[in-house]
Amino acid sequence: MPDQQQKQAFIKKVADSLVFKGLTASLCFCFLFILLAYIPYAHAESMLTIDSPTDGEQVPPGWLRVTGGFNETYDIKLIVNGSEQLNTVREDFYGPESGTWYADLDTTKYDGSISLIAKGVQSSTRYGISTVTTSVYVDNPQANLPVVEITNPGDGETVHGSVPVKIIVKAKNQVEQVEVRVNGGPWMKAKRTGNHYQFKWDAKRLEARTSSLEARAIDEFGNIGRSTTVYAHTGNWAPEAVTLQEQDRAMWIWEKAAYNLFLNPGSKSALKALADDTETFGSDPITTFYIGVFPYEGVDILEEQPEAVREFVKWAHNNGYQVHACIAGGTVPPYYGALTPYHGYAIREMEKVINYNLSSSAEEQFDGVNVDIEPYILPEFRADKPAVQLQYLDVLQKMIQRRDTAGINLPFGPAIPRWFDSSDAAQDITWNGQTKWLSEHVQDISDYISIMDYRDTAEGGPGIIPQALAELDYANAIGKPNSVIVGVETLDIANSGDPETITFREEGRSYMENELDKVYAAFSGNPAFGGMAMHHYDSIRWLPSAWGPGGFKWTVSPPDTTPPSGVSSEPQAVTFDYSTIELSYGRATDDSDIEEYMIYRGTEPGFVADDSSLGGTSRNLTYRDTGLLPNTTYYYKVAAVDISGNIGPVSSEASAVTGSTTLRPMIIGDMNIVFDGTRGKVTLQVIDLETGEGITSDVHGRFTFNGGKYVDLTTDAFGSTTATSEALPKAAGLVGFWPQRIAAPGYYWASAYDRPHIVTVSWPEN
Repeated sequence: MPDQQQKQAFIKKVADSLVFKGLTASLCFCFLFILLAYIPYAHAESMLTIDSPTDGEQVPPGWLRVTGGFNETYDIKLIVNGSEQLNTVREDFYGPESGTWYADLDTTKYDGSISLIAKGVQSSTRYGISTVTTSVYVDNPQANLPVVEITNPGDGETVHGSVPVKIIVKAKNQVEQVEVRVNGGPWMKAKRTGNHYQFKWDAKRLEARTSSLEARAIDEFGNIGRSTTVYAHTGNWAPEAVTLQEQDRAMWIWEKAAYNLFLNPGSKSALKALADDTETFGSDPITTFYIGVFPYEGVDILEEQPEAVREFVKWAHNNGYQVHACIAGGTVPPYYGALTPYHGYAIREMEKVINYNLSSSAEEQFDGVNVDIEPYILPEFRADKPAVQLQYLDVLQKMIQRRDTAGINLPFGPAIPRWFDSSDAAQDITWNGQTKWLSEHVQDISDYISIMDYRDTAEGGPGIIPQALAELDYANAIGKPNSVIVGVETLDIANSGDPETITFREEGRSYMENELDKVYAAFSGNPAFGGMAMHHYDSIRWLPSAWGPGGFKWTVSPPDTTPPSGVSSEPQAVTFDYSTIELSYGRATDDSDIEEYMIYRGTEPGFVADDSSLGGTSRNLTYRDTGLLPNTTYYYKVAAVDISGNIGPVSSEASAVTGSTTLRPMIIGDMNIVFDGTRGKVTLQVIDLETGEGITSDVHGRFTFNGGKYVDLTTDAFGSTTATSEALPKAAGLVGFWPQRIAAPGYYWASAYDRPHIVTVSWPEN
């Protein structure tokens, strides 16, 4: 049997030969997989391609099927223009996580160049992999967005009296209307004057302040083009000094929870109860919120419902909290905002926060902006150093420049990983004529940083304290007090990194608070130390004191006994492929907070929605139901659950029919877990759903609760395999096993039919 290195060298030699002979990438892929089938199985290197359309191709308006190949790769998405992410259908025809994929793109929404990038996750490392950009062109004038620019006043100019706001519009279609708004107010019509449009802005009696000016053009097909913001100063204006307050104890609140806080008034009471609770776990109060304001579930909260944000921020200030708007790159996924072609998206997100503050009273304004772009997720961050690093610094600088042009007091704080001062990928970065660690460049231009110092122990070589020292020392050297916030993780990290060491999820809240006390003690009196930040609200709310018998979770007090409302719009079910149906539904409300949505599934109309038909849960207003059977009708009902466990009324029924496939369904036919006094041990079997026969397959999953170890397994000829966890607490605990991916040639994982899907064991037994 050839070893892995010999096999890969042989494959490469044959593939290179095929390309030399002029075969297409798709044919090379097909031949490659046929070739692999005759070589004893060994994992090959991850590979991901876009094969069709080709780069530079012109495509007609309509549905475009984008196809490609993959090897040792999973979770493949198609990124369109940095603003849309499409799920893909995988057609496995060789082996585990190897084959072809496709996604259908509606090009009628675009005119001109469309950039396509396929991204996935490497099977062995669980790190990202992506293709180079494929650009296609569609000639579709009806979708053309007008290009709008304010040419007067100049950006950052001080104006007086009656100001002619001049707008230039370039459009392929007839422009129906051009409008201007000031400080987020109503859109007002501009008049056509020669080769431009003009709006008279009366700034005569305005006090010393900055005003935001925006323009938009609407064409005959309803396409809307927007300008960037122009900031104009009036009166005896002078820029505000940027003042940074100590944050003490901060917490990230992402859009899933943030939009509940904005749109469901009762959610604020639960946040206050958690933030102020110092008794349950002996914790410090939470004093600062980093709250997500990116568009979510079809709502752009800062644009469409700023009054809801103002109400929340005013409430927070009245209760003694600081609030920082949390934004990223403005792209989907957010880290693409680090790349130069997408900087405009990130700048737009920054402008929305600035413009919100300019249009709000002092008590309604954000106290800062926390920026979470995370460029290191891009594969080229390491592979093509320093290209991404420099583009990332550029976009941060551009965002800060928008704040500086507006001249307002809005502290700017990027979230950066702990290793921006120690990794080879962050070392010797020359930018603006200076060569430094990447962390130092970021600290130079920012008002504060939130270090994602994600480790589960305070002290020791890999601990939280030693890994924050360099940033603290540098902040003191450049004279920035309160500017280093030390962040810790509580999220159940299931798919990346090392869940055993980077999160407090396994150890529990009581252990975490003890470690955080050590951090506060170590940095007390250090001028640069501005506090700690916890990631994030949802996972902190779920985190028990400890796992197993004797552990307890935070609960709202007094207990809430009122169930939430029904969903505001009835569920809609849409077929995605042979094993997946996508569900959407409206938001429910509650006098406290919505925890999640129960997704009930049946195969007969009128099925009973109860525990026996529970198909899954979701914190979103969407749900992807996967692992289903082909050519089968599924029926769905949805009910909201609040944080006290009260279940609201069940929705009406929606249904969809799965597609067809030649792949056979396989399931976990048996699985159990035991605790041997030191570790958890899981035993499972993968079988053919129809015949019950064991299947040789790859199983990827991880231990949960007290465990976190990720394992990659291969079952034997009977479909069986075992795995052991890391060392676990002996006195009492809880451990589970969560299979995440199962792959075998000719099969797909029908996970909805596993017997069982997950397993747990606690000790000592009750």
